[in-house]
Amino acid sequence: MKPVLIKNFSPPELEAWVQTLGERPFRARQLYRHLYVRNISSWDECTDLSRSFRNQLEYGTVLNALSINKIDEAGDGTRKYLFRLHDGNFIESVLIPDESRCTLCVSSQVGCALGCRFCMTGALGFKRNLDTAEIVDQICQVQKEAGQRYRITSLVLMGMGEPLANYDQVIRALGIMMDQNGLAFSHRRVTLSTVGMVPGLYRLGQDSPVNLAISLHATDDALRNKLMPVNRTYPLTELMRACREYPLAPRKRITFEYILLDGVNDSPKQARELVRLLNGVRAKINLLPFNPHPGSDFRTPSEEKVLAFQEVLQKAQLTAIIRKSRGNEIGAACGQLAARAAAVDPPPDSLDTDAQED
Repeated sequence: MKPVLIKNFSPPELEAWVQTLGERPFRARQLYRHLYVRNISSWDECTDLSRSFRNQLEYGTVLNALSINKIDEAGDGTRKYLFRLHDGNFIESVLIPDESRCTLCVSSQVGCALGCRFCMTGALGFKRNLDTAEIVDQICQVQKEAGQRYRITSLVLMGMGEPLANYDQVIRALGIMMDQNGLAFSHRRVTLSTVGMVPGLYRLGQDSPVNLAISLHATDDALRNKLMPVNRTYPLTELMRACREYPLAPRKRITFEYILLDGVNDSPKQARELVRLLNGVRAKINLLPFNPHPGSDFRTPSEEKVLAFQEVLQKAQLTAIIRKSRGNEIGAACGQLAARAAAVDPPPDSLDTDAQED
């Protein structure tokens, strides 16, 4: 029997699975606690389980869905994790410690099919979706490795890939992240970032209470079409309608991410257009000066331009926060480390072909 990725299971599925092994249902609750509360590294740590059951788990499951291949740390404390998957592909997570929080940026796909022009991950192309286990295990592995120095307090699905393009696996992973018997993160501390796949937005609003972030980056369809090809399928009119209809809790707002590209989308006129675009939406804006990466034609705007853009938004009574780039010296722009690793150590052809057929 092929070993199963045990972190793919939801609690009811885990309960049903242990019964197929001849175990009683309460064993599933024990396993769930070992996986996420204790964050075990080996089944040998589970001394409350019989040796025969531990042997079944040892040979019948994959406990760790990925392994840490490399860690780069920047002077500001940002840590970039390169993970190798069982099929030889690579993904990344980024740990961003701050004074009041410690945020982990999590990937949802190997590569990305959306081809946003400013994004390094898009240049890698799309390999496959991540399983639920591969999403949640990024959190488990980073917390285990960094636990002596940091405790993860916030999660953002803002790494490699488009979460809403891997909807079912992401929703299952979110359930484990926010389950009080699982990873136990508050929904106020979990954010999903999307380019604006409108059908997925309507589903997400019904299925999960997580915070929502929209990668916007342009205020008109002509420019957004050039920067983000997904806009040709879901133009701004449809996207903003979905945002206005999104079922926000009373104290929540939608975060709009806006990468400032020098001479492209950073003028005061475009800031005023952004104010008009967000009319009627409970919104806050994260302004992100472009983080350069090899092969990109875009440049970072001057501090004066960034501040002038922010001033227009603030005068319109919008919350606009400038997010400074972190970890520049370790290539923290999403996809850089995975791209280098894949070039040096590509996955086997047969495995890669199978992955693309998933």
